[in-house]
Amino acid sequence: MKKSYIYLGLLVLCQLTSNLVFAQSASDEIAKYRAMLADGNPAELVEGQGEVLWMTKRGPKNVSLEKCDFGKGAGVIKGVYAEMPRYFKDVDAVMDFESRLVHCMVSLQGFTREEVIKKPFSAQGDRATDLEALTSYAVAESRGTKINVPQNHPKEKEAYARGEKAFFYRGGPFDFNCASCHASDGKRIRLQDLPNLLNGTQAQKAFATWPAYRVSQGAVRTMQWRLNDCFRQQRFPDLKYGSLTSIDLITFLGVMAKDGTMDAPALKR
Repeated sequence: MKKSYIYLGLLVLCQLTSNLVFAQSASDEIAKYRAMLADGNPAELVEGQGEVLWMTKRGPKNVSLEKCDFGKGAGVIKGVYAEMPRYFKDVDAVMDFESRLVHCMVSLQGFTREEVIKKPFSAQGDRATDLEALTSYAVAESRGTKINVPQNHPKEKEAYARGEKAFFYRGGPFDFNCASCHASDGKRIRLQDLPNLLNGTQAQKAFATWPAYRVSQGAVRTMQWRLNDCFRQQRFPDLKYGSLTSIDLITFLGVMAKDGTMDAPALKR
């Protein structure tokens, strides 16, 4: 009987060791795969598409986005993504980059909000949407910039507090929350390592590499898409594009990632 227990224990130990080795091997191979593709990131094509859109006079008012103010003054795009979400006095609210972009397309170019956000995300293999392309261009202009999401205005602090609450809020049919996957070390889903977003170093790496080109989908995916997909996987209702909850969560994640260095659009599996 004792021998049976010993054999069973050894079998379990071997299986656990095998799983650990396989997991580590899979992570290493994914890292090699990304490194091989990094020099030719397809996101560069989308960045170029976004730059053209940025400079082009469009909409009922026939103006470009070159005078949009993202927090550093009208027309300044360098480094703005690394310091958003932030409070904007003209709307008396905290906005992330994408919601501010929509605001400028409406207020400067004359588009309606409904038509701008009608299809914010491209289908797999499709040409990038205008919002994806414009966001790709802008975030590339922040590459190498330190993440510094401000917490000066009372509404910025309120957004952070709500975002933290949303991160830990449990719900849905499986009683999940963001923390179920992203609040401890060593977790993974399928072959994908899950960053602990409460760990400063891991939060920096995660925030700094979104938006990103998803090889498996053949598309650039923005932070708004990333959060929406997380809600989908938690079996929550769809997260509305540019909603208060989305901005609050991005604020929380951005503050946790303070002093990281932007390196987006990055490359994801």
